[in-house]
Amino acid sequence: MEKVKDVRVGPNMKVCELVEAFGAMHGFTAASIYEAVNVLREGLKESDLRVLSFTGNLVATGLRGVIAQLLREGRFNVVFTTTGAVDHDIARSMGGRYLKGRFEADDSKLRELDVYRLGNVFIPSDSYGELIEAFVTRLVEKAIERKGRWGTYELLRLAGEMISDEDSFLRAARLAGAEVFVPGWPDGAFGTALFMERQKGKQIEVDYFADMLRLSGLFFTSKRAAGLIVGGGISKHHALWWSQFKGGLDYAVYITTAHEGDGSLSGARPREAVSWGKIGVGARVATVQGDATVILPMIAACI
Repeated sequence: MEKVKDVRVGPNMKVCELVEAFGAMHGFTAASIYEAVNVLREGLKESDLRVLSFTGNLVATGLRGVIAQLLREGRFNVVFTTTGAVDHDIARSMGGRYLKGRFEADDSKLRELDVYRLGNVFIPSDSYGELIEAFVTRLVEKAIERKGRWGTYELLRLAGEMISDEDSFLRAARLAGAEVFVPGWPDGAFGTALFMERQKGKQIEVDYFADMLRLSGLFFTSKRAAGLIVGGGISKHHALWWSQFKGGLDYAVYITTAHEGDGSLSGARPREAVSWGKIGVGARVATVQGDATVILPMIAACI
C-alpha cells in the first residue's frame, strides 16, 4: 500500500495537476475523482462503445458546454438522456434566456412574473415552451419531407442538423456521429410538441422500436464498453439495461448525489449492477459522490 502524502496547491496549478494531487492526498472524494479519471482514461482508449448518460437538469446550466465538448471531441459515441435535456438544449439554442437565480427565491413571486425555477436557474416562460414548440414544428415539416415514420434517435439527429449553436449537445453529437437515445421522449415539451403536431394532422410517427433495433446493433456487436453515468433515473437505467446484452460494461464511472440506502436505481452503486450483469465481473469502476457541475468539468479536463 502507498502512503498518504501531504500536498500543496497554488494559484497557477492546472486542473489535471490538482487531480494528480487528489490521488496523492487520498482524501475521500478526492480519491474517487482521481480513480474516476484513471478508469475513464483507460476505458475510453480500450472501448469501441463509449456511453455517456446524463440528466436534463445539467443542460440548464453551463455544464451543457462541457457535455457538448466531450461529444464534439469524440470521447463518447452513444448518449442516453432525458426529454428535459432535449428541451433545454433546443430552448437555449433558439435564444432562450437561462438566468442565474437562487434556491431561496419566492416561487409564488416567480409564478406572478411567469418565470420557472430549476434549482437556482431561472427560466422566463417565453424562453422555454414556445421556443421548443416552434422548433418542433419546423423539425416535423422537415422530417415528413423525407419519410413519415422516425426513430427518436433519427429525429434527434435531424434536430442536430438544424441547430447552429456550438454548445448544443445535439449538434455536437450529430457532427461527431454519436447517437442520442431518449427512452422517455414523451415526458417533456419536446414529446408533447410532437404529439400536438400529429394532432394537427401532420403525418409523423415516432417509432421507439427503431431505437431499440439500433441499440441492439450497437450493444450486441460491441467488444468492450465504457460508461460515464452522470446522475440517475431513466437515462442511467437505459444505459445499464442495454449494457447487460453485451455482458456488462467493462468500465463504469458514476457521478451521483443519490444514496443507495433507499434501494433506488439512482442511488445504486456499480457493485449492484454487477449482480444484474449490467457491469461485468472484474470491471474497473469508480463512484464519485457529489455535484456534477463541480466534478464533471474536472474529470472532463483530464480524460
